[in-house]
Amino acid sequence: MRAPGWPGLIRQYGKYLPVTDKTPVVTLLEGGTPLIPAPKLSKWAGGGVKLYLKYEGLNPTGSFKDRGMTMAISKAKEEGAQAVVCASTGNTAASAAAYAARAGIPCIILIPKGAVALGKLAQGLMHGAKVLQVLGNFDDALTVVRDLGRSYRITIVNSINPYRIEGQKTGAFEICDVLGKAPAFQAMPVGNAGNITAYWKGYREYLSAGKIKKTPVMLGFQAAGSAPIVHGKPVADPHTIATAIKIGNPASWKSAVAARDQSGGLIRAVTDDEILAAYRALSSLEGVFCEPASAAGVAGVRALARKGYFRACKDRTIACILTGHGLKDPSAAISQFGRIHSVPPTPAAVAKALGLKGR
Repeated sequence: MRAPGWPGLIRQYGKYLPVTDKTPVVTLLEGGTPLIPAPKLSKWAGGGVKLYLKYEGLNPTGSFKDRGMTMAISKAKEEGAQAVVCASTGNTAASAAAYAARAGIPCIILIPKGAVALGKLAQGLMHGAKVLQVLGNFDDALTVVRDLGRSYRITIVNSINPYRIEGQKTGAFEICDVLGKAPAFQAMPVGNAGNITAYWKGYREYLSAGKIKKTPVMLGFQAAGSAPIVHGKPVADPHTIATAIKIGNPASWKSAVAARDQSGGLIRAVTDDEILAAYRALSSLEGVFCEPASAAGVAGVRALARKGYFRACKDRTIACILTGHGLKDPSAAISQFGRIHSVPPTPAAVAKALGLKGR
């Protein structure tokens, strides 16, 4: 939870970031998100695990993207960018638009056709960005963005921008600051793979600084219909209910694999059914509403626990990164779990529908 007077992550962790006194800090006071103990969800997952939820949905635009965007936009303004541009399945677009508005820099967003939740699209539009729908998938949109960045004086703010990774690594710092150490494991969804790259960088830097004694095992999870790293090749037509990780050719593929291998971890696939079960459990057991993609890490932990993955581990503390708020994609919740019955406006009718018995 943000402490009173929280200054935003650049001022909080400036000594670990590539900023100077000349960097104009563009901030919405992002970071400082809560690390929530989840005892009921831990029992649901099984395997004797002890889960903590890093609830990134409480960042200003509702996702972890704000961590990287405060850095990317601050540096873009420092460098005199004429505009910023990104390809996005939604969260990057919302964050880029908000921070660009804050900085007074024009923002251009390319979204894939039919693959962006309305909550995210609304944010980009309301913040004044120029939004174009590409007749293709995310990977097609990112290819266009790369070409624009080479041909015009505009700054790309996707996670191929190294300042995005620098900002996002601060999530690892916060987890360690709260626990007083690194968790034994960290579980998270993997889409474009910048976040697993960033967290691993953060843990290694805290280790080098003497802030922790060891780094966690990194556990990454892709949706089964969109799992290029798991299958070892790009997916031409990715599909999943978890639209935030519906990416067939991750930009940070190599660094994600490095994080997996250097930490002794893994990157596995989880089905949409497993994601939806975890999505529901997070809300109904712990009161934490995240978007479907965020639940992939919890789904993956449960799948591993059922296979005995954690059985030999003395420390089963796991930080699960919940990357976005549930209100980012309310249609997913309503379409999957929105069973609302109509009743006449009488106490008797309501009591009957609820199965209540008289005293």
